[in-house]
Amino acid sequence: METTAAAAFARLRLKQLALVTALDRHRSLRKAASELAMTQSAASKALREIEAVLGAALFERTRAGIEPNALGRCVIRYAGLLRADVGAMLQEMDDIRAGRGGRLAVGAVMSAVPRLLCEVLLELRREEPQLRVEVFEDTSARLLAQLDQGQLDVVVGRATVSPQPALYRYELLQEEPLGVAVGPAHPLARLRKVGFADLAPFGWVVYPSQMPMRVLLEREFADAGIAMPRNVIETASTFATVALLSRSPELVAVLPKEVCDFFTAQRMLRVLPVPLHSRSQPVGIVTRAGVRLPEPAQRFVEALRRAAHGTPGTA
Repeated sequence: METTAAAAFARLRLKQLALVTALDRHRSLRKAASELAMTQSAASKALREIEAVLGAALFERTRAGIEPNALGRCVIRYAGLLRADVGAMLQEMDDIRAGRGGRLAVGAVMSAVPRLLCEVLLELRREEPQLRVEVFEDTSARLLAQLDQGQLDVVVGRATVSPQPALYRYELLQEEPLGVAVGPAHPLARLRKVGFADLAPFGWVVYPSQMPMRVLLEREFADAGIAMPRNVIETASTFATVALLSRSPELVAVLPKEVCDFFTAQRMLRVLPVPLHSRSQPVGIVTRAGVRLPEPAQRFVEALRRAAHGTPGTA
């Protein structure tokens, strides 16, 4: 039996959704009931009620405890989003009451930080000095997880890394050109011509496996007929990568051109004249599909569009 959204909204209670997420954490009805200050019988009744409203069993009893089935995992995910949205609502109400101008939580991949993100945040700060802004720099996959949980309003990154990209609304912002970067003391740093084969003897700082820039680098090695080095340093941290390159004359990394340009201007990196034949995936605005953005996030997105297309702001 299918349940309409209106019918479910009228009958579901926040306490029932809180129970679902507590069951996911504890995998025990007794422990979940204790966390929510309920009796075990009341928790059991609440679980039966939410399963009746949704028309499906959500959990199964196993020797290891109570386990969510596929439908249960779906409900757990959305229950977490609803809980995060309620928390964000209360926080924003507190900010408005206190005259703090609201809250904006943004996640960005490293290529967007040096120019695009900084430019937009500084513009917003000039326009709305009371706006409280939280910025998270990480990989697209980790940022999407935070977006799913309601911890972020907007991600500047890629939706294609998700196994379910249809969960997101994606708007292309800009391509992401890449460069091969080394520290100023690297033996190849001052050469005018460098081939990919010249890089083989050196150590590499690389993104973790399966991530888009790691896949691109592996493709470049394969196209050059060179084995990918095994003694790599894996990190998704921009700071760690730049610090390692700037301090070692033996390391190489592929970084977004925006990052290369910023740290080259600080004399911390040099970009080698090595052509890369593969293209990285473009960066875009990612938000949760079907979710209306709060006002500060809408203004942030509009400023991103202006910055990406070279349109002057209002400040």
